[in-house]
Amino acid sequence: MTDTLIPRFPRLIDRILGRLPTLPLDVALERFVTSLTDRHPSLFSRLGDYASKRFLIEPTDLSFGFLLAPDAIRPQLHAVKRNAAGTIDADHDARIAGPLAALVGMVHGALDGDALFFSRDIVIEGDTEAVLALRNAVDDAEIDLPAEIASMTGPAASYVSQVLDAVRPLAEKVTGVALGRPGAPA
Repeated sequence: MTDTLIPRFPRLIDRILGRLPTLPLDVALERFVTSLTDRHPSLFSRLGDYASKRFLIEPTDLSFGFLLAPDAIRPQLHAVKRNAAGTIDADHDARIAGPLAALVGMVHGALDGDALFFSRDIVIEGDTEAVLALRNAVDDAEIDLPAEIASMTGPAASYVSQVLDAVRPLAEKVTGVALGRPGAPA
């Protein structure tokens, strides 16, 4: 990784999160990926043969990463903690690693994946064709994480959306992570 202007996730917050068990996060991630698939039905189905691949999404500034199995029928997303050596032991076909702000910024379209790759802010290993297919599917879905999170709450979605919009500027300032698509309400 090179020194760039990509902010790093606050170490203190990561230390707290890293000590927590992953089960509550896994429950939330399972609900999130199910909701995401319901709201964007073609997201994983358009991966074709790559839908059977396993992607390790590794924020380099967090104590854990995410293992995505984007099966169109039953996608799975789980948190995976780092081991004592600081690596993540998870069977995967492709690995996408970089600061959380870069990874989320790519999802929101706030940062250009090619530029991040060529500046070495993100690293891609393994099946690069699968990573490209996943990136294209995510780009086409135009995912907005706050909207996806709010939609998971059912009848409370409007209220949750208002709360997320209200706290977004402060949360972005503290974490350095773009928590919404450019031009989305903040």
